[in-house]
Amino acid sequence: MSKLTPTSLPGVRPHGRGAAVNTRQRFSEIQVSYDEGEEPSKVATKVFRDHSSSVISRHNSPDLPFGASLNPYRGCEHGCAYCYARPTHEWLGFSAGVDFESRIMVKEDAPALLRAELASERYVPESLSLSGVTDPYQPLEKKLRITRGCLEVLAECRHPVVLITKNHLITRDTAPLAELARFQAAAAYISITSLDSSLARKLEPRASSPEMRLQAIRELASCGVPVGVSVAPIIPGLNDSEIPAIIEAAKAAGAQFAGYTVVRLPFSVKDIFALWLEEHFPGMKDKVLGRIEETQGRTFSHKEFGKRLKGEGVWAGQVEQLFKVSLKRAGLLHRRPQVSAAHFRRPQTGGQMELAL
Repeated sequence: MSKLTPTSLPGVRPHGRGAAVNTRQRFSEIQVSYDEGEEPSKVATKVFRDHSSSVISRHNSPDLPFGASLNPYRGCEHGCAYCYARPTHEWLGFSAGVDFESRIMVKEDAPALLRAELASERYVPESLSLSGVTDPYQPLEKKLRITRGCLEVLAECRHPVVLITKNHLITRDTAPLAELARFQAAAAYISITSLDSSLARKLEPRASSPEMRLQAIRELASCGVPVGVSVAPIIPGLNDSEIPAIIEAAKAAGAQFAGYTVVRLPFSVKDIFALWLEEHFPGMKDKVLGRIEETQGRTFSHKEFGKRLKGEGVWAGQVEQLFKVSLKRAGLLHRRPQVSAAHFRRPQTGGQMELAL
């Protein structure tokens, strides 16, 4: 990795990208340079191989309902302007801006590494989140099939997994998901931020349309895969009024449960999102940012666990009540689906499987 001065792109939004800038990152001494002809204003997606030696990540954050996650990709081509995961790219020497959605690290060995981890006698099965950071079904997955490979290992081992995505591509994998569901070992959330296709295209430029996400719910439900909707993130003044309609549409498509989070803008994400508002909704910029700041404890990402995902204050309380009322009317559950490791069987070398007890 070579050194560079991060590139700023005022007034320039590369085609199909959510960010208009490459923000200066916090770890400037390890920044990555662009080769000639690869400047962000010409930003084609570039893939880098991730040489991680393991694929299951663990944490003890009380904010999250899972303790282990599997992330086949670092960075995300969907290009959501609000994405809280953008700053994770800075650890790699990239920017949280255009780099995050155009310089993608891929874990080609993820299925093999996953198999090795599950085969270890020390491994204790627990519910995996696929994924906990970036979308496992972003556009590159159609060709690379890394998530598919991981699901095939999980299905072979009957290992519990909960997926979340905003891409219809998940329906390609109904076979391994249905197999897992037979053993109460799979569930999925489809993330829907807005039913307005124009707003969704601006917010999430390379994700599936709202109608295709609802279609994904229909297809998963028809295959017996427990599926719900994630109304996330809820952004004041942009999509909060859509909560009842999203929940009703998801219910009609076959959703069984639902969850939500409010938007938070850690580190440089606040600058990226502010520029996005300035371009698309300039008259609402100050109001929206002010409401986010109010909800996040006079910051843009609350420092206290338990508050950053649901927010605090009057607006957050109104959102909570609207969500609960909408949920009750639709008859959906507000809980993470239960998946089970009761039928887990450890993979063995030579293609032999450990017999399930």
